[in-house]
Amino acid sequence: MGLLGILLALGLLIFLAYRGWSVLLLAPAAALVAAAISREPLLAHWTQTFMTSAAQFIAQFFPLFLLGALFGKLMDDSGSVTAIANFMTKKLGPRRAILAVVLAGALVTYGGVSLFVAFFVLAPMAQALFRAADIPRRLMPAAIALGTSTFTMTAFPGTPAIQNAIPMPFFGTTPFAAPGLGIIASAIMLAFGLWWLARAEGAAQRAGEGYGGGTDIIPDIVADNEIIRERATTAREFDPAEIRHGHHSDAVVPIGTAMLPLIVVVGVNLLMSLLILPRLDFSFLAEESWGGVSLSAVAGVWSVVVALAAAILTLILVNRRRLPELRQSMDAGANASVLPAFSVASLVGFGAVVAALPAFATVRDWVLSIGGGPLVSLAVATNVLAALTGSASGGMTIALDALGSTYMRIAAEQGIDPSLMHRVATIGSGTLDSLPHNGAVVTLLAVCGCTHRESYLDIVMVGIVSALIALAAVIGLGSVFGSF
Repeated sequence: MGLLGILLALGLLIFLAYRGWSVLLLAPAAALVAAAISREPLLAHWTQTFMTSAAQFIAQFFPLFLLGALFGKLMDDSGSVTAIANFMTKKLGPRRAILAVVLAGALVTYGGVSLFVAFFVLAPMAQALFRAADIPRRLMPAAIALGTSTFTMTAFPGTPAIQNAIPMPFFGTTPFAAPGLGIIASAIMLAFGLWWLARAEGAAQRAGEGYGGGTDIIPDIVADNEIIRERATTAREFDPAEIRHGHHSDAVVPIGTAMLPLIVVVGVNLLMSLLILPRLDFSFLAEESWGGVSLSAVAGVWSVVVALAAAILTLILVNRRRLPELRQSMDAGANASVLPAFSVASLVGFGAVVAALPAFATVRDWVLSIGGGPLVSLAVATNVLAALTGSASGGMTIALDALGSTYMRIAAEQGIDPSLMHRVATIGSGTLDSLPHNGAVVTLLAVCGCTHRESYLDIVMVGIVSALIALAAVIGLGSVFGSF
């Protein structure tokens, strides 16, 4: 009965979330359904299990949500994201429209710009390029997804994406965990995705298929769609409803000025992770008043927080005249972080209740018994939970909350570098999360004015198949050569 309750609760959560119900309501309700069927104490699980786990997630990661959303909003309102997109358009032009869209997306998201901010800026750029080159409109979502939602989200070393930050407290790693394997995985995703899109473009040209019809989407209409908003906020770290708030500058931003904050993010992140924090004395963290933690448990998050804070300050200083309504833009950015953070935290609370039920031991034993060793079972766990929740960050946190300590013990016993575990977990979370009900997929299709029928196959190939190939390569290389 307990296992049936877990499956019923999960099915209820998925079904109603897909129909646009708020996860803030669904997650505790589904958790209580699972607890009730297992004949567990309901109020105790709600306040002591669910809320404690959700609050711990907020305590650990809300600074990243807050600063990430704020940085993305200021980059958008200052015109910096648009400047980068226009620069790539001019440099590569319509003849290399797909490559221009992919590289523009990769630049801004690796530099810390929130995914949905990138969507709303890149879609008009892609529409203009694809129309000029007469490339089918249906390929736009896949091109944007390849640049924004694959290797820069989970694989490339140092990415400030929340998906790369979540494993750090569990494994005591940094954002640059397993850099060599991350670069290899990124190269595989990018190469396979570009190959597939070039193949699709060539096939369309031979068939005489051009850009096609359709009406350009007005971003405000998509941002105000409540169903899209509810799905989107469980998938990524920015509330689309805040896109239209603040004040967007029409002033031209020099490309050097636009790129500078992104360079600051990467540079400060690298310095904090590898040079500054390891050389400072943080022995006081072991005291009970500071939580009794080690530096390795918090250093990764601290590095990204400092990097984003430094980039925000830099952005404001070099773009002050382009941000005439700075308070409004900052308010919108801050507000954009709240609903996604609490939505993911609610998913984490749901996972904590499920993990606390007696029947979960069956699920845990099944996961750990998967053939291929702990790297394969970790990949399967993050894949499955990300797929079921439609959230890479939510699915990965649930998996690591429930099994992270077990995997650390196994890693110590078998001599597996925690950095390798980190990279497998992040890439694994960014594969099957892109199923049709994923909020980022739904939002991207809406912004591009496309349907699942038209564009989803190409999203699968560049976002799921490429990531699965890269994940298999990382597991294979890591198993033979270890972490590097």
